[in-house]
Amino acid sequence: MIHVEIYTDVNPTESRDKVHSALSQIFPDTEFEFEELSQHSGRFKAVGDIYALKHLHNLIREEEIIDTSRTRLNVGLSEDEMSTSFIISKQVATVGRLNYPAQEETLGSINITVRADSVEEFERFYDWLTPPTEDGVPDFENDIKDV
Repeated sequence: MIHVEIYTDVNPTESRDKVHSALSQIFPDTEFEFEELSQHSGRFKAVGDIYALKHLHNLIREEEIIDTSRTRLNVGLSEDEMSTSFIISKQVATVGRLNYPAQEETLGSINITVRADSVEEFERFYDWLTPPTEDGVPDFENDIKDV
């Protein structure tokens, strides 16, 4: 099974509603819980399965950034090759777009961790979300049910 964890902090200078809206733009079918960290800040967090990434999968294709996305997943790949972690821009997400910042942004980014129960399962996930391409065109497209 694929396990997905998504979280982002809400800073004192940010609107809680706007941060939640940004998350909803990228993960529309995911329910986020809010945890108060202090009187003026908190964290939105969600735990789910591969279906939490279905809209992200579609955005990667719409924006034609499969190769960039595959590279970002490679950067965060664990030593056991059963998980990856990557970040996307919280600010860019407010308009429903994707951007992979090189490092954590000043006001924080949206953090995503994906874990699989086996290397084979992770490889199927990896090829579903970011298949290899030729001139930016996917060599194949796997169905989410096959992951």
